[in-house]
Amino acid sequence: MSITTLNISMPETMRAEVEQVVATEGYGNTSEFFRDLVRDYLKERQERRLEKLILEGIESGEPTPFTTDDFAAIRERGIRRIKEKMSK
Repeated sequence: MSITTLNISMPETMRAEVEQVVATEGYGNTSEFFRDLVRDYLKERQERRLEKLILEGIESGEPTPFTTDDFAAIRERGIRRIKEKMSK
């Protein structure tokens, strides 16, 4: 995994608080702190998306039995998506 640099601007009071958190809460440096924040945000974002999809499924109507034809259709869609990605 390559590492890149991202510069951010913030008020001095916020910077001081970030430095205090880094010093007192076990972060090795400021970058580690911000990477942790971003990881947490991205995880929460994925969880919100999953919750939304689950709710859409629940609200989509009465459930139907999952058949071998359903599985075959899902498998075919997956294979098609992989082929499309590989051709790019």
